[in-house]
Amino acid sequence: MEPFVPKRAYFEREALNYPLGKNLYYKLQEMGVDIHFTTSHNRVLGIPGKTPQEAYMEAKRTLVVGVRKTLDFESCKPSAHYQLPLVTSCIGECEYCYLNTTLGKKPYIRVYVNLDEILDRAKRYIEERSPDITIFEGSATSDPLPVEPYTGALKKTIEFFAKQEKGLFRFVTKFTNVDSLLDADHRGRTTFRFSINAERIIKNFEHKTPPLEERIIASKKVALAGYPLGFIIGPIFYYPGWKQEYGEMLEKLKEELSGSAKHPIRFELITHRFTVRAKKNILAVFPKTKVPLEEKERVFKFGQFGYGKYVYPPEKMKELKEFFEEKIRECFPDAILLYFV
Repeated sequence: MEPFVPKRAYFEREALNYPLGKNLYYKLQEMGVDIHFTTSHNRVLGIPGKTPQEAYMEAKRTLVVGVRKTLDFESCKPSAHYQLPLVTSCIGECEYCYLNTTLGKKPYIRVYVNLDEILDRAKRYIEERSPDITIFEGSATSDPLPVEPYTGALKKTIEFFAKQEKGLFRFVTKFTNVDSLLDADHRGRTTFRFSINAERIIKNFEHKTPPLEERIIASKKVALAGYPLGFIIGPIFYYPGWKQEYGEMLEKLKEELSGSAKHPIRFELITHRFTVRAKKNILAVFPKTKVPLEEKERVFKFGQFGYGKYVYPPEKMKELKEFFEEKIRECFPDAILLYFV
């Protein structure tokens, strides 16, 4: 897959006071990227788009470089104690993505140049919770890997956590440009996870992302580099032929990874769900979507944040859970299943 090249970039002027901001400015200028300035990375004006589709597509081609001023980290259940804010948004165009709801009509990609300040704050959180281990999630509102060639933020973060006896880092990606991270001094303190799905789901819904085969090959490189490896399978869809297709996905994973992983592989299983707001936003951007969004085929459930969502009914959830638990155990006897939701 071709590396990400933004169509335009916006800089907060303060970002140029940091070495990374200055380097990014000159690098993007040399590449011929159209550069503008903004007073705030939270409110960027000037990204074109008269329709919801245009606004979305243009935002996905926009890079915003700013200073992260809020250094209070959000919580990140169930996978970690805190979100680690390295990047916001993602270059992928997945039709079902919850970021379509949380990041507004123009989900542009944001990177932060004050990485040392962000990591210093993480260190304070670790010290505050010591002697307990504190886990940080690097992908709560983003996929940070596509912009790694610009920022180097993941490598720096991985090597920071290598030195934290009471801190662990984890992130997830759908992308495959992993080579710059293979020689990082990680000391087993970063879990490198890949988001995977049945080939049909990737092809139909996960636009501008690498195919399953390429993600599996990248995951083998990561395993051989000694990282603890994990997979998020999600969103899991219930559709005619789902057992066969998800079974084939897991068999391919087993075949490629055989003998590569130095640690038990961790799995996180997330079934498809949607809110009323998410459905409205998805239909605005992808009016011809085939993502199943029929309320009558789901049950309504209140979530931990006080709003409701439509999930699969209990009998389908039970069938999905039993299948994945059994198939993962069959393919990866030592695997750790972190959760099924």
